[in-house]
Amino acid sequence: MANHKSSLKRIRQTEKRRLENRYWAKTARNAVRRVRKMENKEEALTAYNKVSALLQRLGRKNVISKNKASNLCSRLMLHINKLA
Repeated sequence: MANHKSSLKRIRQTEKRRLENRYWAKTARNAVRRVRKMENKEEALTAYNKVSALLQRLGRKNVISKNKASNLCSRLMLHINKLA
């Protein structure tokens, strides 16, 4: 166990960040799955706008990498474009 006051604080901060990052990463995964299941193009486009914003924000904050966020957005758009 850590002995220094600053080390104890760092442990608390790290755990809090870890839990928050896990929450947002899981929320993003579920949102992407929801968009992939959609069959209606207009509905999927409106959902895509929200999911894309979420993914880009998580990429900026390093919850997921920027490249992963971009790849997910482009794959979602390809899926939406294939819908009739």
